[in-house]
Amino acid sequence: MGQGNAPTRKVVVTGCAGFIGSHLVERLLEMGYSVLGIDSFEDYYARELKEANLESARRNGRFRLLEANLLDLAGLGSSRAVEALGELVADVEYVFHLAAQAGVRASWGDSFRIYTDNNVLATQTLLEACRSATPRRFVYASSSSVYGDTDVLPMREDAVCRPVSPYGVTKLAGEQLCLLYNKNFAVPVVCLRFFTVYGPRQRPDMAFHRFIRAMLEGRPIHLFGTGMQTRDFTFISDILDGLVASLGAPSGGVYNLGGGSRVSLAEAVRTLEDCLGQRALIEGDTEQAGDVVHTWADLSAAARDLGYGPQVGLAEGLRREADWLTSALAAGTI
Repeated sequence: MGQGNAPTRKVVVTGCAGFIGSHLVERLLEMGYSVLGIDSFEDYYARELKEANLESARRNGRFRLLEANLLDLAGLGSSRAVEALGELVADVEYVFHLAAQAGVRASWGDSFRIYTDNNVLATQTLLEACRSATPRRFVYASSSSVYGDTDVLPMREDAVCRPVSPYGVTKLAGEQLCLLYNKNFAVPVVCLRFFTVYGPRQRPDMAFHRFIRAMLEGRPIHLFGTGMQTRDFTFISDILDGLVASLGAPSGGVYNLGGGSRVSLAEAVRTLEDCLGQRALIEGDTEQAGDVVHTWADLSAAARDLGYGPQVGLAEGLRREADWLTSALAAGTI
């Protein structure tokens, strides 16, 4: 991907104000792309945090923010909708679809409607928009949640997916829509299954953010389940490497992006204690509906087709997230 004409090359990033999306916007701007970021600033967590995520991007003249929900953009009779849809499909080289309603535990009950709207219908809307002016790649951010519980580890992309949460169901539905549009309309999709991403700007509801903040403030950590459940933790910069590498991946591909190791939550807390130089106060809590017991990514396909290989280990990644959160708390920005 040469950068000789990069300033005129347009990229769309949905969910641009989120944890991963804002980092991706910055990476693409560094590479010389012009980025149209789309975000609806859903109230899953504080808008102020999302605004802070975009501070660096807003200072770059090649970044433009469109605040809108993708479903609203599909409406008729709105000049803003027409303009936005035109921006989505005209002269776009790559589309990164990261916008989604996050959170496994919140996806039950009446909230499921929000997940179907933002994770399924919105994905179909964007795929439709890409039919008439097909970008070179449509990259869909999926999740390890699509696998569900399995005794077959590490998890391979050709495994049967049996999600155990409504959130996982909606992310798998998004994948299937991508593959349908690839087969029927040649939309050049690539689906990436993220495994427990962490690092600076991590959402406040996610485990490491909660753990680090509690320890810094002298409060106990609430640990769901036994602590023996395992996760494949992936640092944000490795996810960005995978996202960028996917632009050259075969159309129709599905790939795991993981951190390269399987670690129990109890072990992760011990690593965090070493990082912060203090003991954690732990309060046990019940297992949560929809939480899988183990995740572990088989990275063979990503290594073969994307040249993907995680570079940041857990200890270093936790140190970087702790440094960020310490600074943010001191500055009163979080």
